[in-house]
Amino acid sequence: MKAVTPDTELSLSFNNQRAVVSPWGASLRRYFFIDESGQEIDIVWGYSGGTHKRGGQGDVLIPFPGRIGDGRYTFEGQSLQLECNDKEGPNAIHGFVRSLPWHTQDAHPNRATFEICLDAETYVGRGYPFSLAILVNYVLRDSGLTCTFTVKNTGQQAAPVGVGFHPYFTVGTSLIDEAEVQIPGTAYVEFNEKLVPTDKILSVAGTPWDYRRSRKIGRQRFNHCYVQLERDAQGMATASLRHRAHDRAINITMDQAFSAVVVYTGDAIPDAPRAALAIEPMTCASDAFNHPDWGLKRLVPGETFSGTYRIQHHVL
Repeated sequence: MKAVTPDTELSLSFNNQRAVVSPWGASLRRYFFIDESGQEIDIVWGYSGGTHKRGGQGDVLIPFPGRIGDGRYTFEGQSLQLECNDKEGPNAIHGFVRSLPWHTQDAHPNRATFEICLDAETYVGRGYPFSLAILVNYVLRDSGLTCTFTVKNTGQQAAPVGVGFHPYFTVGTSLIDEAEVQIPGTAYVEFNEKLVPTDKILSVAGTPWDYRRSRKIGRQRFNHCYVQLERDAQGMATASLRHRAHDRAINITMDQAFSAVVVYTGDAIPDAPRAALAIEPMTCASDAFNHPDWGLKRLVPGETFSGTYRIQHHVL
């Protein structure tokens, strides 16, 4: 079996849709469609080859998305210390699995499934003494690109679990400022100067951060974790990015497993600030390990947790 490296990639195809995924981190590297002239039109702002990744493009964020202040948390009476790997400050960020080789469990022309196991004995020294079996599945269909995760507690004790994804989206603008965005969050988590949540959740009503109705991004600098998501009758929450002049729109639809969404304009990305908008489905808010009521999942031994989000591109 060929070794998995950061450059290992699989191409998926369905009608005029294409996606590039990788067992390195189970990452989503590209998603685009082929127009009538044969041109590739990007939906996800992505990359090919491990050295070309910028700003967490397409990463899978497990067992915690976002930042944990100083890498410290307490769970079931245990005080634990994660490694601080955040370039913005002394925090832990985005879990462990985005820089690990996963096993390709299943691969077909329009779908692929990756799996990985985290073992308590391996991660006890890194502040996470819990065992998980994780699956991530990508499928291209008429309805767009669907991503489904499944996490199972394979250990002997309850485990704290959060899941997130880090795609960036583009509607063909040179800067994301020109696009409009709609965000279903009715509240957001207040961050401090280290980008770590305080204890406050603030309503968006009457603030510059209320994007429940689509409006232009302009020079707004997003790095916000939205919570208390508005949902339709089926329990789905949808964020949208659009550009009317290009007649393009993207919907990111999240099922009830996802209770938060981070929106980031990529201002700190070297050489490509504000090139695309990160809309990050998350099952819990940032720093939920220290705020369990913010969506943290407590998985008991043998329990499984799963969820799905979908990306749909359409013409206005």
